[in-house]
Amino acid sequence: MSSPVPERGFAPRRARLAIWRWTFALAVAGFLLYKALHGVDWTQVWHTVLEARWGYLAGAMLISTGSFTVRALRWRILLNAGTDTPLRLATVFRANMAGYLGNNVLPARAGEVLRSVLISSRSSLSRAYVLTTALCERMMDAIALVLWGSIMLSWVRSKPAWMEEVARTMGLVAAGGAVFLMILPHTERLTDRVVEWLPAPNRIRDRIKQMVGQVLLGIRAFHHVSRFAGFAGLTAVIWLCDATGMIVSARGLGLRMGYPAAVLLMTAMGLGSALPSTPGYVGIYQFAAVTVLAAFGIGRDQALAYSLVNQALGYVVITALGVPGLYGSLAGRKLGSLEDASV
Repeated sequence: MSSPVPERGFAPRRARLAIWRWTFALAVAGFLLYKALHGVDWTQVWHTVLEARWGYLAGAMLISTGSFTVRALRWRILLNAGTDTPLRLATVFRANMAGYLGNNVLPARAGEVLRSVLISSRSSLSRAYVLTTALCERMMDAIALVLWGSIMLSWVRSKPAWMEEVARTMGLVAAGGAVFLMILPHTERLTDRVVEWLPAPNRIRDRIKQMVGQVLLGIRAFHHVSRFAGFAGLTAVIWLCDATGMIVSARGLGLRMGYPAAVLLMTAMGLGSALPSTPGYVGIYQFAAVTVLAAFGIGRDQALAYSLVNQALGYVVITALGVPGLYGSLAGRKLGSLEDASV
């Protein structure tokens, strides 16, 4: 009996798609970097960096660490909705930080898949359920950020024109996403009928039904009043921490930044994340900082210095927490496999 032959051309097509994605992402990053760096006085940039007060920057890193801890608490709410054995906060935190590390070094936000695989390997939760909660968490983040940013945009007189246009479009997308999350879990019968119509063997249809059921279960985690209230409350704490951390790091560079500027900068970063980007949002961060902070009286040179320092601080925190998190998650997974084998 001959062994099945893998489909020829699938791997090359996927490789070509990855090359095109990387090419487009690099082109976007290069264009935005050019716009951000055009006319910059590098002497002034390095002077601002060298005059940094490291006590403030260390404080910003501590606030960022606290924000990541709250993010793990928030994701844990959704994960525990699908299991009778609650996950430990340390387990979720390690996987979450490994995911952020992956987003910093891998393309196409592959960290979301990484953290989902790590959690599913340490629990009874399916990968489809875990990945659904991770993606829904990001969607809810985008919805909250667009709403918050829209409020701030209405208060600020001088603002980047591009941001108003993009925010309007993303507002419609966010509203559509919210409706999608509300309605989809109530379509289980319809999706079952659609799967039944598929020209596929019963075994494959059953597998698809099971996967769709896990996806709907993951979205349904938001459909519990107290659970959603806890999620929304922690989301407000997270964005407040992130805005405060940005203000503190700006103070470390001698810049005066208030919450409106911090929120608009976070919103610009959130809108920019919809673009194909290089790992770490290089280019997007610099363009957002230079264009947004100019509306608040912060010059291009200082804004660029701020973006470089703040981005570097983010890399330090995520690497310092993500590497041990990845190691701990993989070590725990290996230990769990050994325990299962000994039973």
